[in-house]
Amino acid sequence: MSWTSDDAARNELAEWAEAHGAAVRGFLWAITGSPHDADDLCQQVFIRAWKARGRYREEGRARAYLLRIADRLARDWQRRRSERTLSEDQWVLLEPSENGELPQEKAMRLEAGERLTEAMNRLSAAQRRVLLLKYYGDMTFDEISRVTEMPMGTVLSHAHRGLKRLGKIMAEESGSA
Repeated sequence: MSWTSDDAARNELAEWAEAHGAAVRGFLWAITGSPHDADDLCQQVFIRAWKARGRYREEGRARAYLLRIADRLARDWQRRRSERTLSEDQWVLLEPSENGELPQEKAMRLEAGERLTEAMNRLSAAQRRVLLLKYYGDMTFDEISRVTEMPMGTVLSHAHRGLKRLGKIMAEESGSA
């Protein structure tokens, strides 16, 4: 891919939005806990990618490049927010389900997601970021290392400790329920 002309760049960026927009938005939603904030940040990701089109290097995957921008925007967003908790909007339960899911099933699914979100919030910011990039961003540890600018050993350590702590938190919650 060569972004030598604005038309070529515009077409490539549109393809990126189609191919990677959902992953970028999902990553941002997991961090912000808000679909609206995720949408706003996702738009900013693609605006920044457009503005930086002359500096893009083709060595890496486009998804990793976009998630790196998303990660930096998410860090800035978190710094600006006084409250970092992630919560599901209750009105979501009232929305009609597209797949025929019963309200009780939807409530149980959202509750499980909320428990996972609460458990993720108890991890360190670095552990949470690494796990979100790995599982929401579908990135390799090498890509995560480049995106976060952390050494590979640190990334692996955050992933291992984060998963271990997450398992412990979830086990404690299910035992006390």
